[in-house]
Amino acid sequence: SHINMYSIYHTDRAKTQFSIMLFTPEFKKNNTNWFLYTISTLHASKIFLLLCVCVGDGDAVENITAVLGHSVTFRCPLNHSTPVERVYIQRVINDKEEVFINGFYRGQPLPVSPEYQNRTKVNEMELSMEMRNISVSDEGLYKCLVFINNKPEISKFLLKVTAEYSVPTITKDCNKPGDGGAGKSCQLSCSAVGGYPQSTVRWTGLNQSLTNVIYNRSSADNESKTWTINQTIVHNCNQPTNISCAVGGSVSHTITICKCVVGFCSITHSKVVKCA
Repeated sequence: SHINMYSIYHTDRAKTQFSIMLFTPEFKKNNTNWFLYTISTLHASKIFLLLCVCVGDGDAVENITAVLGHSVTFRCPLNHSTPVERVYIQRVINDKEEVFINGFYRGQPLPVSPEYQNRTKVNEMELSMEMRNISVSDEGLYKCLVFINNKPEISKFLLKVTAEYSVPTITKDCNKPGDGGAGKSCQLSCSAVGGYPQSTVRWTGLNQSLTNVIYNRSSADNESKTWTINQTIVHNCNQPTNISCAVGGSVSHTITICKCVVGFCSITHSKVVKCA
C-alpha cells in the first residue's frame, strides 16, 4: 500500500499537540478515513497549525526553471469558487520525506524554518510562493496543497536551476610544416566557468575528422556547485578556417587558424613562413 504524509501542528495557547494522520487501504475497508496517532505534547507560546493528510497524488508535474541567484514563483491552482482554508508548500526529499516550506491557515502565516524564513514569501490572494536567491541545492520536487472543506488539492512542481557560463576563452598554438610534424597543425583550447548544469565544449568551423581531443575536464565548485569546463584539441590543417567554441549558451569570439604568411627576411636573405 502507499501512504502519503503531510506534517501539521495543532495547538492552543498553553500547549501544542503534534499529530499525524494516515490513510491506508486497511482503514478504507472499515470505512474509516482518518487514523490519529498522538506523537507528543509540547509547550508553545504561539498558535499555529500544521496539518497531516494522507491522500493519493496526481502524476502531473509542472516544470519550472530558475536562474541561479534570482527568484522563482510557485503558483498553486487558482480555480476555486469557495474560499481556501489553508495552503502548504512542501519540498519532497528523496522521493518520500516532505519538508514544510511556507503557507498559511485561515489568513494567518505559519512558522517557517530558518532556511526559508528570509527568502520565501506567500501571496494568499494568488495562492503562490516566491523563493528568492535560488541556489543549485534548491533543485528538486515541490508540492502545493490547497485545502477546501478540509480536502486537499495537490499540485507538483519540478524545479530546475540554470546558470549561464562565462564567455569561453579560446586560445591557439599553431606550428608550420616541418616543425616536428608531417604537416601544419594547431593546438586549440576552450574554457568557461560558473555555469550550471554541467555542459560540454562545442566547436564551430572545424572538420571533426581532422580533430583529436587531447584534454577534457569538468569540475564543480564545492560551494556554489557551478561548473568549470576545459577542453584542448589538436586540429590538422588543410585550409585557413574561422573557428569559435561554445559552452552552454555562451559563445567565444571567432579566431582564424591554419593560415600561413610567406615573407622575406632582409637580414638572412631567406624566405620566412609565419603560421597562425
